[in-house]
Amino acid sequence: MIQAFRGIGKSWITSAYCCWLLLNNPDEKILVVSASKTRSDDFSIFTKRLINDVPFLQHLKAKDGQRDSNIAFDVAPAKPAHAPSVKSVGITGQLTGSRASRIIADDIESLNNSVTQTARDTLLNIIKEFDAIILPGGEITYLGTPQSEMSIYKSLPERGYQIRIWTARYPKNTLKYDGQLSEYVLKALEKNPELATNCGGRGEPTDPKRFTDLDLVEREASYGKAGFALQFMLDTSLSDIDKFPLKLADFAVMDLHKEVAPVKVSWASGKDQLLPLESSGLAGDKWYKPMWVAPEWIDYSGCVMFIDPSGKGKDETGYAIVKQLNGMLYLVASGGFRDGYSEVTLKALANLAKNHQVNFIDIEDNFGDGMFKTLLESVMVSIYPVTINPESNRTNTQKEKRIIDILEPVLSQHRLVVDRKVIEEDLKAEDPKYALFYQLSRITRDRGALAHDDRLDALAGAVAYWQDSLRKNQEAVHNEHLEEHRIKQLRDFMELAGGSINEDSWV
Repeated sequence: MIQAFRGIGKSWITSAYCCWLLLNNPDEKILVVSASKTRSDDFSIFTKRLINDVPFLQHLKAKDGQRDSNIAFDVAPAKPAHAPSVKSVGITGQLTGSRASRIIADDIESLNNSVTQTARDTLLNIIKEFDAIILPGGEITYLGTPQSEMSIYKSLPERGYQIRIWTARYPKNTLKYDGQLSEYVLKALEKNPELATNCGGRGEPTDPKRFTDLDLVEREASYGKAGFALQFMLDTSLSDIDKFPLKLADFAVMDLHKEVAPVKVSWASGKDQLLPLESSGLAGDKWYKPMWVAPEWIDYSGCVMFIDPSGKGKDETGYAIVKQLNGMLYLVASGGFRDGYSEVTLKALANLAKNHQVNFIDIEDNFGDGMFKTLLESVMVSIYPVTINPESNRTNTQKEKRIIDILEPVLSQHRLVVDRKVIEEDLKAEDPKYALFYQLSRITRDRGALAHDDRLDALAGAVAYWQDSLRKNQEAVHNEHLEEHRIKQLRDFMELAGGSINEDSWV
């Protein structure tokens, strides 16, 4: 496997390699597989273009009677065969029945097809088909960039594959790559160890003609530190257990009611509580239902919607709706909109507030001088009049630390319950990087840890609103509720019996 940073030209070089193979042996059968059919077709089209345009390759152009499409073509000197000289297919396409002497797996792992463990297991089962396709003496080559910390590429050495890694910068810690760093990178570091500490401690670019230090700084700002570590430094290590402090397993998952909730919920993470729900968290992070739910259900004490506005661009206007009862918080809705301050977004937020009977709307107004609040108020007045925070809610602390400091104590005490429907909707996100629970499970205290954190920031804002109520002792509140219920039953009984009793004497 060639594992190299994005933009280094893996596919381009491998297309040239395929031409070299066919030049040396026209009877090679090359199968190109990518995450999408379009991506694999692009590979075969470019390879065909090289054959057509490079003078010393033009004798390989298909003759009359041979296959000559962009996605499956023969080279002129090839002997007749069922399999074309070059064929492209998507990873979920028709692999069965194909035969090849060379298989090029070009970026078969994408974020969308590897974000959950089930998706990764499906992908691993598909690539096992390569062993049935490859002809005796053939070769399977993977080209790729890991898309998650649990990348399927990590399992390849166990199956006999050799991996060579080209990082975008010279790494400070070479041990985390398990001896898989390319010889080029290792030799350069042996000759000059300062390459790993230059450029302000970031490490010099390994290919400055391709990406300068400034280019990489800009990409790190765009991808976030975690994304940059994966896709440019090829670092899938999870050696620091405290690196990702927020865990999905600390939630309690229930089907929540719009108006009432149980007076007490007890969390546990045993096998009896394990839910068969897809998890977008890290390895081993799963969802659990409560161990016990009180039979008494009463009205929520309140409901807040927190909105993290964005302008135009890649950021979302994120929102979270959290209800509260007896010191427990209930996440009933989460999502985001990417069209800034449009009327469609404002009306959608207003209707969400109405549907969930929100009592108060809080807005993070870090820019715009209250413009978003003003626009939202003009829409809310006709759909669902409700109080919107009267004061600017500005914050100057580092975002990542603030989010973790708010959510970590609540989750570690298992006082945040999430509606099952919120999880199911979150998994439908077109781009997992915008999904709430993807963001939550991958945030670190490093500045710029995530490329997108709008939905997570909104959740933290909603939870922070209820901080005072979280000081309540749930057991004491539960006992108080039971006592009130007992007194009501006694009062109802006495009224029915036609008698009376001195309530001050009750104990």
